[in-house]
Amino acid sequence: MPEDDAFTEADFDPPPHLRGPEDPVAYDQWFRAQVEAVLASDKPRIPHEEVVRMMRAIIDRKQNKT
Repeated sequence: MPEDDAFTEADFDPPPHLRGPEDPVAYDQWFRAQVEAVLASDKPRIPHEEVVRMMRAIIDRKQNKT
């Protein structure tokens, strides 16, 4: 394998929007605010089992089209 085809460490770095927080305290505050907002939300909740069932139906339909 030629040397210029080798992977570098940068090849495995996630894009900036997926990297961890620069300031862990600020991230913790943001994360806690997000959780509180969801818990206070009036949006209807869908049980996990129902989401799995719906996704399985979508996957099955897609697989049956091919």
